[in-house]
Amino acid sequence: MNDERECLTLSAQHIQRNYGARIAVFDFTLQLKKGEVLGLLGPNGAGKTTTLRMITGNLAPSSGSIEVCGVDLLDEPQKAKAHIGYLPEMPPLYLEMTVDEYLRFAARLHRVSNERTTHALDRCKQRCGLVDRGKQLIGTLSKGLQQRVGIAQAIIHEPDVIILDEPTVGLDPNQMREIRALIQDLGKSRSVILSTHILSEVESVCDRVQVMHEGRMVLNETLAELRQKGANLETEFIRLTQNSQSITC
Repeated sequence: MNDERECLTLSAQHIQRNYGARIAVFDFTLQLKKGEVLGLLGPNGAGKTTTLRMITGNLAPSSGSIEVCGVDLLDEPQKAKAHIGYLPEMPPLYLEMTVDEYLRFAARLHRVSNERTTHALDRCKQRCGLVDRGKQLIGTLSKGLQQRVGIAQAIIHEPDVIILDEPTVGLDPNQMREIRALIQDLGKSRSVILSTHILSEVESVCDRVQVMHEGRMVLNETLAELRQKGANLETEFIRLTQNSQSITC
């Protein structure tokens, strides 16, 4: 039991978010282990982005608790957020900056020391395929390369938990394949949450899938468990989300 708890990098217990009388996310629980890639699926309006904003500390839950690497996110937000790397759906890029300028800026925001910044910069550019792009203006890069810069800013401080919201949206098939390969590589040594609408993406890079519908979690299974049952992810997704009435696990 203690060993299992020690390998948890993220634990969100019974979190809920209310907007007046409307419940955007209801009694949601998520646990993530080191070396695990979790796919977070759901139709538009299911509550995925609200959930990601809560577990990254950008939105306070109305109730529930969140721990990142054993640190309570609500009690010690600065310490907990140091373990998180986040790429929102709209990457927070400054198009008039060069890649190097922007990543140095991101390193300062993540409190990377001056002594470590050059090494951190070289390391994240290497991992993200940006070694030859340091002097280029971000605004002149392709959409795929801009996504890589967005991921680079999320990992420059070597976080334990990496959260990616729709990282392949708008990319062509070749760019999508490259980003998926990068996510798989990151998942070998980190914990990754991938929020996406693309079922094939989850099947190709994720170890486990959670499906949200109308603010509730309606599925939480490993891909191996689904295959063992002979279940098809697309069929299960449609079955669980096509009705207006939520189905709880």
